[in-house]
Amino acid sequence: MDDYPMLTKLDSACSDLKLLLKSSTNLQTDLTKVGENYGSLQESLNVASRRLAPLQSLSIASKALETRINRAVSPALVLIDGFRISESLQRKLVDLSTKLSVTKSENRRLRLLIKYVDCVDKLNIAINLISQEGGPAIQRLQEVVEFLSRTKATDQFRTHRLRETLVTLNALYETEVDSMKFDGLLDEALLNLQDEYEGILQRLKHHGIAVKVEDGDDDGGVAAEGADLGTEMEVEALRRISETLTANDCLDICIDIFVKVRYKRAAKALMRLNPDYLRTYKPEEIDEMEWESLETSISLWIQHFELAVRTVFVSEKGLCNHVLGNIMEGVIWQECFVKIADKIMAVFFRFGEGVARSNKEPQKLFKLLDMFNSLENLKTEVSDIFEGEAGADICSRFRELEKLLVHASTKVYWEFGLQIEGNQDGLPPPQDGSVPKLVRYAINYLKYLTTDNYSEPMTQVLKTEQIWKNGILSVPETDESLLREAISNVMEALQRNIESKRSGYKDKVLYHVFTMNTYWYIYMRTRNTEVGKLLGENYMRKNYKVVAEEAAYLYEKQAWGGLVRLLDKEEIDGTKEGGTGAAAKGKIEAFLKGFEEIAQRHKTKYSIPEDDLREQIKEATIKLIVPVYREFLDEFSHVLSVKAYSSPESIEGLLGQIFSENGRNLSTGSRRREIKERNEGRNSVSSDIDQMPGRTSVSSRFQRNRSSTSDLS
Repeated sequence: MDDYPMLTKLDSACSDLKLLLKSSTNLQTDLTKVGENYGSLQESLNVASRRLAPLQSLSIASKALETRINRAVSPALVLIDGFRISESLQRKLVDLSTKLSVTKSENRRLRLLIKYVDCVDKLNIAINLISQEGGPAIQRLQEVVEFLSRTKATDQFRTHRLRETLVTLNALYETEVDSMKFDGLLDEALLNLQDEYEGILQRLKHHGIAVKVEDGDDDGGVAAEGADLGTEMEVEALRRISETLTANDCLDICIDIFVKVRYKRAAKALMRLNPDYLRTYKPEEIDEMEWESLETSISLWIQHFELAVRTVFVSEKGLCNHVLGNIMEGVIWQECFVKIADKIMAVFFRFGEGVARSNKEPQKLFKLLDMFNSLENLKTEVSDIFEGEAGADICSRFRELEKLLVHASTKVYWEFGLQIEGNQDGLPPPQDGSVPKLVRYAINYLKYLTTDNYSEPMTQVLKTEQIWKNGILSVPETDESLLREAISNVMEALQRNIESKRSGYKDKVLYHVFTMNTYWYIYMRTRNTEVGKLLGENYMRKNYKVVAEEAAYLYEKQAWGGLVRLLDKEEIDGTKEGGTGAAAKGKIEAFLKGFEEIAQRHKTKYSIPEDDLREQIKEATIKLIVPVYREFLDEFSHVLSVKAYSSPESIEGLLGQIFSENGRNLSTGSRRREIKERNEGRNSVSSDIDQMPGRTSVSSRFQRNRSSTSDLS
């Protein structure tokens, strides 16, 4: 075999194949046995499956029952927790309420009150939770009861007990929840909060209002919002209570309390200023008031209105914002503020409208301009304070009042000019030729109007009226030209009034005295004042100074010229020899008699009130009379007994007395009027004439200024 290795390998392979075939036969036998065992096992499994099917159904039913029970129990547990929390919070509320009732310290009460509000909020949440979760919990419990009854998953005794529990819980829910919300401690707590809310609002007062008016605090400064209305803790307590009341459907009550209390507080603060004048607001009632009383009332109105806007309403607005600003996304607080301010503003508007609609008397112009200027200064602040749709009505009425004041101011001024031109003072020209009261009044009126206090508002009024008349696109005149035109219109009306008055004199000397006095008064009283600066020196000189100088020249000629002509030497020179003495004596006696008559007329009929003018007239008259008289005496001293007649010095002294007495014989009324003009501070320059540099001399200009002037003798 060793010699044949190939045969050895073949023999070995044959042996292996035999073993393999034998193993396969054994494997086949084993597989047959396994198949037989699998069939037996399959049959056993089928039998087991048929036996376990009822248990599987019972398991599924048990799981379904468990799910339903859990669905009912979980909300029930939440509901029970809600009742437990509610009960705990109610006990805490009672405890806090007791502490609040016995606590006297304001700060401690406020801290307790904030805790009380927190407790009310939590109780409200707990009750809402019970209200929201109770219905679903009972519904699910009802489903479980119905399921158990239907499926009979448990015995009847347990189902019956569960049904009784359901009925009891349902009845408890239906009665207790409503009671907890509307009749229980929550409702009582809300009522307590309303009382506390009103009490805190009542305690927040405006301090120092009357002091600000007495001190004249009109700097226009705006107070910090709500700064003087309560501490931070008070404001915080109010805010929390407002939000709590709103969350409990008490927003209307909250707003009603807030508006009612704060309106009364704001009104009471202003009533401390004693604004009794506000009770008079109808135009006819205002017309019946004494001027001094009305003037005082308007001044108080301006002060009080500015105080109301800049202090009271700013503080009230700040309080409204802090307390109610978070409610309804900040929509409601502005309406509440406007409700507080509306009635108070209406009272102020009503008085202002009554003044604007009352009779258009000249003296009202300055108070109307004060009112207008006050509104102009407040315009921006009013727009800011009463912003938005809520304050639109107040802003609109504010603008309407401004319009009324513009119309009233311009109408008063233009009617003043018409009254002057129409001589509506109803008085005849002064019998002594002095300056008429109307002229004095008008000049001081215009001077006062052109002061810093009134020139700007008057210009603004005139500009506004012009824009309304010509349209907003028109090109307005400059401020200076507007005021100049307005002043010149009244001055021209005054000039026509003077011309009308002086035409009533039959005495030609009195005619010139009146003209001289009046035009000189106007020129000197307006010189170096704003009136004179506006109209210009050339205008004043041409229309008043020159006329006064011309009248002074004609006065000299009319009053004293005839006396000078009596001493004409040419008539004596033509007499026969021996008749010179008699002629000279006749002339000098006629002169002295005429001098006495003229002097008497000056003492009784003619008045030159102005010291400056009277002194210049005296000097001019002395220069006109005394040299002629002295020359006449010297010329005919050889035929006259000179010592028998008044000396030139005596004549000069008499002339001095004439004009001095004329000054002393001024009526008491005239003197009182001049003193009043100075005391009123209306820029009267009557006391300043002598202090003026470069004072104009009338005596140096007693000659014809216009070639066309005719001799009125």
